[in-house]
Amino acid sequence: MKQIEGIVPVMLTPFTDDNQIDYPGLERLIEWYLQQGVDALFAVCQSSEMQFLSLQERVELAQFVVKKVAGRVPVIASGHISDAIEQQIAELTAMANSGIDALVLVTNHLDARNEGSEVFYRTLNQLLEALPSSMPLGLYECPAPYRRLLSDEEFSFCASSGRFVVLKDVSCDLPTVEKRVRLAEGTPLNIINANAAIAWPAMQAGSKGFSGVFTNFHPELYHWLYHHGAEQPELAHELSLFLSLSAVTETLGYPKNAKIYHQRLGTFDSEFCRVNKDNVLEKFWGLGVLLEQIQQGTALWQKKIAG
Repeated sequence: MKQIEGIVPVMLTPFTDDNQIDYPGLERLIEWYLQQGVDALFAVCQSSEMQFLSLQERVELAQFVVKKVAGRVPVIASGHISDAIEQQIAELTAMANSGIDALVLVTNHLDARNEGSEVFYRTLNQLLEALPSSMPLGLYECPAPYRRLLSDEEFSFCASSGRFVVLKDVSCDLPTVEKRVRLAEGTPLNIINANAAIAWPAMQAGSKGFSGVFTNFHPELYHWLYHHGAEQPELAHELSLFLSLSAVTETLGYPKNAKIYHQRLGTFDSEFCRVNKDNVLEKFWGLGVLLEQIQQGTALWQKKIAG
């Protein structure tokens, strides 16, 4: 069982202007992530626009990432978008056979109408029975279609089952992260925070990394924070302020703004999104300048931490 921890980018899916997956662009994106020193990759997630991908596209996307990564880091994936249990079993079984290192379940589909723990446990147990017992699992408190946070009891059940190796925590609440770290002690379950505003204190509290959307902008800065921040706590605190403020830009048309960022870096050619059809540079005044400033600030911080 591979350890899932550290900086785990939520991968973008590049498309061509005519709405096909841009596999050459995706290969360049994979290499970009790896060059920044990431510790794992989260393919076929919300940032990948998984709700707008067919099952065939989701599985082929995961297979492509696994093939191109070629064992250099662990690859985890979800693609869990359905509510009906038969469809959930079909899509998750297909993804489990894609070669990934861990299969990530989305918590809101375990309780689609937010009815409570009874439904959550019933759905989860059906999936645990259907999925290969040898497949390591993860949990993702995906915000869409609604953010379904785990209760302490649900979390402890999953942790103590031994089946789960990672939780992408979307509580955005430091005390919750701290409590979950305590509850997971002695189990295989790692807590990886997804909120930039608490990234550094969450790491200090025992979160095993970061998996927020700004891993698509400067994962190398989060990598330094996680792996070296404790050696220079004052510098880590200063860096955490830049990271937190930069991440506010998520509200200005993500993931299209991240695609524009990569278009400017030359990673891939098109900003096309299935999830967002807006002209975000027009809709959000000043976004173009903010993206330039994030790029310039990232370069400054690269020099700072290198020194």
